[in-house]
Amino acid sequence: MPPSLAPSVVFDSAAGRALPKGDWTAAGFAERADWRRLERELQAVPDASAWDLTGIGRLDYVGAQILWRHWGGAWPASYEVSDAHREILSHVEQYSQCEKPAKPGWHPRQQIDQLGMLVLAGCSHLKELVELIGQLLLDFGRLLRRPQRAPWRDVSGHLYSMGATALPITALVGFLIGVVLAFLMALQLRQFGAESFIVNILGISLIRELGPLLAAILVAGRSGSAITAQIGVMRVNEELDAMQVMGISHGFRLVLPRALALAVAMPLVAVWTTLAALAGGMLAADLTMGITPAYFAQALPAAVESANLWLAMGKSMVFGVLIALIGCHWGLRVEPNTQSLGQGTTASVVSAITMVIIVDAVFAILFKDVGI
Repeated sequence: MPPSLAPSVVFDSAAGRALPKGDWTAAGFAERADWRRLERELQAVPDASAWDLTGIGRLDYVGAQILWRHWGGAWPASYEVSDAHREILSHVEQYSQCEKPAKPGWHPRQQIDQLGMLVLAGCSHLKELVELIGQLLLDFGRLLRRPQRAPWRDVSGHLYSMGATALPITALVGFLIGVVLAFLMALQLRQFGAESFIVNILGISLIRELGPLLAAILVAGRSGSAITAQIGVMRVNEELDAMQVMGISHGFRLVLPRALALAVAMPLVAVWTTLAALAGGMLAADLTMGITPAYFAQALPAAVESANLWLAMGKSMVFGVLIALIGCHWGLRVEPNTQSLGQGTTASVVSAITMVIIVDAVFAILFKDVGI
């Protein structure tokens, strides 16, 4: 086979024709093409010129695509080409037509269809979540009947990973929130000479609402995503399919241990976060208003009824179970690819935090007369 010739374009101004020369092939472009020179030669050809392609030695789809793009996706008004080269250019023309369709304009029917799809998807998620709750209740009944067969080692491991390891970050965030709240309240209470009421405000807000809510949001972002990622990786590695083939229940071995662990850990983490927030508020109150920690600790039991603490622990347990169920739900829905794993983890965190806030609002409405 003779060596390839460098592709080039010569414009005959007298005849008004463009005369491509050389081998317009992938090998010719890779070995001998001077891209800057070729680009200048193509730009020097006027738009209405005729093209004489008979001087091209060899032509493949790479060279044909370059010519076709230079022509703007349409044949020139006048051209000469051999039958073999015409066939290649015709194929490029055929497949270049498969472009993305134009984006349709806005229409109310499309918006209604999209809303309907979102509603159906939400109903599907709700249905699967209700099924997961029902399966959890059945597995819990199985646990009560045969506690010796329960996966206690998994429960203890999740207790440590989701509860004990979350204590530093929850304490730090709770302490800082307590400091910020106390400083802001001090600015307002000092105007009315009501500095002592900071104990009541901090006690009610932190013990009843902010402590459990902060702990739940942090655990949802930290442990909820971990649950989804763990189960999602099992889906990617086909471990879930292997468990199903061996007759091992996903609910009993995966969902139940995580739900039990978070149901036990969340009230304790919420109390820990509340104590850290109260410590931060106590320190800020001492620095800004001179309220000593001894007075704060003495006035707190009288300012806050014990029912608020029990309510906070009760809803924290509900938060923990819901976070575990949502994390397992999205983990079991992961498809065997990394993109689905990332999307499922993100959706799990967003769903868990949203559910925590909604449930907290429901508790606030239902128990508005308790402990106030």
